[in-house]
Amino acid sequence: MTGVPPPSAPSLRGLWRWPGPFAQAQIIGWSLFALVDMVNRQLAYQDIAAALTLTAIVCPVLFTLSAGLRRVYDRFLPGGGLHWPMFLGIVLLSCAGAGLVVAVIAAARQTFGWSIPHWRPVEEIALPFVYYTAILLGWSLLLFWVRADRLRLIEHEAASIAQADALRAEIQQLRLQINPHFLFNALNGIAEEVPEHPAAAVAMLRDLTDYLRHILAGIRTPVVPVEAEIAALAAYLRIQQARFGPRLRTQVAMDPAVAGRAIANGLLQPLAENAMEHGDRSDLLELMLRVGTEGAALRIDIENTGRLAPTPRKRLSHGLGLANLRRRLDVHYPGRHSFSLAEATGEHGAGQGAATQGEATRVIATLVLEGDPCSAS
Repeated sequence: MTGVPPPSAPSLRGLWRWPGPFAQAQIIGWSLFALVDMVNRQLAYQDIAAALTLTAIVCPVLFTLSAGLRRVYDRFLPGGGLHWPMFLGIVLLSCAGAGLVVAVIAAARQTFGWSIPHWRPVEEIALPFVYYTAILLGWSLLLFWVRADRLRLIEHEAASIAQADALRAEIQQLRLQINPHFLFNALNGIAEEVPEHPAAAVAMLRDLTDYLRHILAGIRTPVVPVEAEIAALAAYLRIQQARFGPRLRTQVAMDPAVAGRAIANGLLQPLAENAMEHGDRSDLLELMLRVGTEGAALRIDIENTGRLAPTPRKRLSHGLGLANLRRRLDVHYPGRHSFSLAEATGEHGAGQGAATQGEATRVIATLVLEGDPCSAS
């Protein structure tokens, strides 16, 4: 015959957790105070029995008074701030509590016939009153300090959660801002290639699928390896290559040492898009992407033939945009990034091994990222 096992006795650890943090702090604090108070009484009364008995009477009274004061403060003096009227109220309540403790001590001394050697009756009343007033006042101020600190932590946590939610929503919105013109042109390019070059159309469609999958996956995976980001960007560039044919030449170079490093998903797309939109396509647009290191940081350079616009604020005006890129950098790499656009003259790197344009003017976008990105997810 089986039966229900009898409930096990509560463990000491379970009993200790039951009262709650405030009660636990009360027990520990007033127990330590009781030891100090008993030593002081022994020195004053020169009588161990008097010291033990009065301590055993006074400390429960102080424990009860402090718990009652907390209820009064929570009901009538809420909040974490402490101003002068509130402070005066705390002083008066502490004095009232000290008066009650002194009355209990006086009653016990009269009952047992104890007195403090060499102390006059006024001293036996006044000095304990001042002493216990200071004790209760200090306890009250400590309670207000802990309560104010706790409120600050709660407010900070709430603000952090709200900020994280806002950033998460903002980042997801930024990731979904795919250039509609690019998508429209890519689909038109695929449609044009289908009748005469179906194999090229299929290759473009696969590249577009890979690119869109990478961008949309950023909603769930905000941080990816560098090699995955470069692969998606290479698919983007192959689509553009199919669109523009011999008028576009691209080259991608990545240091194998950075392949596994983390980077924010889709972070490089606006840089490549900027080079495509604003690069010089009058004859041949050459575009080169280089990914390597600068010390311990990750360095990305995207170089294209052309010149800086007279008003740099208009650059990156399409697609994700300059504001989008900088906002994502602030979120993913707060205080740990640098971005610059510069104009240079010289032989273009993408033209090596082929006919070059000689001393061509080019624009170099440089991005330096320190550490791993914050996911903001």
